[in-house]
Amino acid sequence: MWHRVLRPEDGRVTEIIAGLYMSPVELLALLGAVVLVVARWLPPAGRPHVTIAAGAVLVLTGLVLGVLGIRWQMLPVLAGGAVASPFAFSPLLRRRTGRPARRARWWLALPGSVTCAGLIATGPVAAWAFPVPEFPEPSGHFAVGTRVVQWTDPRRPETFTADPHDRRTVVVQLWYPARKSPAVTQRAQYLGRTKHEASIVSDALARQAGLPGFLVDGVPRARTQSVFSAPVAGGGGRFPVVLFSPGSGGVRTQNTAWAEELASHGYVVAALDHPYDSAAVVLADGRTVHAEIASTGDRDKDTVLSAGWTAVRAADLGFVLTQLDRLGRGEIAGPLSGRLDTSRVAVTGHSMGGAAALQAARQDHRFDAVIDLDGYPHGPTSPSLHQPTLALTQAITPETDPRYVPRLTEALKRSTATSYRLTIPGTAHLTFMDGPLYLPPVPSMVGSLGRARSRHVVAATTLAFLDTTLRHKPGDLAGVLSDYGDLSVYRPDNSR
Repeated sequence: MWHRVLRPEDGRVTEIIAGLYMSPVELLALLGAVVLVVARWLPPAGRPHVTIAAGAVLVLTGLVLGVLGIRWQMLPVLAGGAVASPFAFSPLLRRRTGRPARRARWWLALPGSVTCAGLIATGPVAAWAFPVPEFPEPSGHFAVGTRVVQWTDPRRPETFTADPHDRRTVVVQLWYPARKSPAVTQRAQYLGRTKHEASIVSDALARQAGLPGFLVDGVPRARTQSVFSAPVAGGGGRFPVVLFSPGSGGVRTQNTAWAEELASHGYVVAALDHPYDSAAVVLADGRTVHAEIASTGDRDKDTVLSAGWTAVRAADLGFVLTQLDRLGRGEIAGPLSGRLDTSRVAVTGHSMGGAAALQAARQDHRFDAVIDLDGYPHGPTSPSLHQPTLALTQAITPETDPRYVPRLTEALKRSTATSYRLTIPGTAHLTFMDGPLYLPPVPSMVGSLGRARSRHVVAATTLAFLDTTLRHKPGDLAGVLSDYGDLSVYRPDNSR
């Protein structure tokens, strides 16, 4: 299905056509370049008009792209058109100067045409492999608003700095049910409050992954489906709350599509940046805090380090819940003041964030449910969990850490509440975040479910679990979950 996604940026509107991953201007440039290559093979009578029109289109669209901001994926398209231009225009120039037009033998011209066509074709292929993320419209009946807050815990020193007066500060992004905004309203920037912040975060994530920043330059261009500071949905009701911790080096926005889906169904999602752990955190005063944690490559040392980092994250989650509780009781002013139901709270996370969610739930019984998105349980497995828990794991392969499933199973079996482990075929570690929306569809990297299916599976399973545990909706949760993969159910008596 094709649809157009309007992306207002700095007073301009750029359209990305879903399914093609290119804007109309980019498609016109592609068409102009292709026609210049093909013009060489047209009958002489029609060749001049076609060549001139194609050349004009290529030049004009190239100028427009230069003004709007050209993506690297378009460079081979423009280069291919530029290389083909002299061969396309030389017969016309010869004709105008009165010199006889000489046409190269077809077997001499064919290799050049094929080379230019191949160069041009790399453009749309690259746009497909590294697209501007297209965030799907949430399926719930609420529109989605978002805002960012920053809170400092006066009781907790910042352990990553030597300043004894430094206190732990976290940045939190909230997605919440909102009133519907006019169609012309600008949607929220992905990865940050501004394009500048999004670029900082995108570059930091690329460096952390060992990728050249230009490969993913489409990511900070993206707009999501939520609206900054949109009015909260009417009715005066209170919304259950879902806290989220990203993966190691991850950022608060890494699961935006998932957060927007939950918010559209009536949940408030609070996702954390963990300074000195997240790739880059832009603070309210403009300072950027980059990640300082790094694995050593030694399994035993990394186990100890990961347990410590997980403990810091768990404390962050507990502190943010305290702030959200104050917000829910009206002690903190803001649009969501008095609208949060912190008697119904789930703590969730991806990768190390999943481990932090498990630890936070062990330490803080204010959390009513836990979701671990493919997170290895770092740190102690005691005391036992007392909340229902859903653990989603990627497909298990010979490369999977052999300690992962046994340790996760131990944690779930020790729980005093019914818990679930769902292994989903076709998934990889990055399936459980926004990665499939903008990374190449390499199965070992993002799984084999595809860009749309990946998001649907994670959202559908977690929503079913949250509706059951926080809203106590009747239904066969185990039956719903088992439709998506291999399900193990652990009941309080440790039966499977």
